[in-house]
Amino acid sequence: MTQLAGKRVLITGGGTGTGADLARGFHAAGAEVVVTGRREAPLRAVADRLPGTRAVTADVTDEASVAAMFAEAGPVDVVIANAGASVSAPFGKTTLADWNAMLAVNLTGAFLTLREGLKQFTGWGRLISVASTAGLKGYAYVAPYTAAKHGVVGLTRALAQEVARKPVTVNALCPGFLDTEMTERSIANIMDKTGKSADEAKAALAATNPQRRLIQPEEVTAAALWLCGPGSEGVNGQAISIAGGET
Repeated sequence: MTQLAGKRVLITGGGTGTGADLARGFHAAGAEVVVTGRREAPLRAVADRLPGTRAVTADVTDEASVAAMFAEAGPVDVVIANAGASVSAPFGKTTLADWNAMLAVNLTGAFLTLREGLKQFTGWGRLISVASTAGLKGYAYVAPYTAAKHGVVGLTRALAQEVARKPVTVNALCPGFLDTEMTERSIANIMDKTGKSADEAKAALAATNPQRRLIQPEEVTAAALWLCGPGSEGVNGQAISIAGGET
């Protein structure tokens, strides 16, 4: 498949989970891939398996680091703001430090990444954020994460209006609970707090999907590739739920 031959894609949070799967999918579609993140080892592990892929260490919460990330990557055609993190606590026990940390990586990181990406577009371009169904509804015990992901959806809708007359689209992908390392941490937290077994905790998360399963990273990658392919030009400003049904 050479759908994206001649295009370069930059993927934040590209060393693990959904980011690593996005790297594999876009590489298979013929794109030149640049994976970025704070930890060099997982980035290098991804890049070493995908010929021509480059790894760039960067912190998406830092403005200067994001600018340097794009400078090192060179001109890109597709920007995927995938970097994210989550912590869990009852709202009354949520610290200001946790609040600020969740907004920094999940919302400010998306803002800085999309802004710098848009700046260097010279024509056709695609800006994609990996948000969450937490950007479309509420989840208990993750208020800062939910607020940040709602912010990403709002940012997507606002920016889409600004670029509507350009050959650029801006969209957010909103998966439900994914079968990734982040969800494994959620399962461990549920086990710790409730005494449930790993299988019971996983089933509780899967039950939020009407199909009673975790979403696979490959499903997010497929949606991202579709947004970069022919026929998607009119899809702009959307928060696309990938969650097996009603959110």
